Amino acid sequence: QVQIVESGGGLVQTGGSLTLSCVVSGYTFNFNGFGWYRQAPGKRREFVAAISSGNITHYADFVMGRFTISRDNAKSTVYLQMNSLKPEDTGVYFCNVPTQVTIGRASWGQGTQVTVVS
Repeated sequence: QVQIVESGGGLVQTGGSLTLSCVVSGYTFNFNGFGWYRQAPGKRREFVAAISSGNITHYADFVMGRFTISRDNAKSTVYLQMNSLKPEDTGVYFCNVPTQVTIGRASWGQGTQVTVVS
């Protein structure tokens, strides 16, 4: 069973940066894609970014040019580098397997809280 642990969130001022980490276990990490998602207070969870097993990346329009997703197969870890943060980026950030999310079979962890203040 896949286990995912997100970390790296925190409180940051507008324009600041954070790097989130997602450590994956119990899964064939190297051969699968992963994605970051977020949920703002009172809103539905939304897609942020994804990276394939071949390092092809895809981003939501609202983070294009500001966020960078990457992976380290040796550490079974996915990263999300977030720059130029805005208050609207505030929310709980989750990591998961996009294929599982798409078919509604994803199991969500605790996520990591990101709070951007002006």
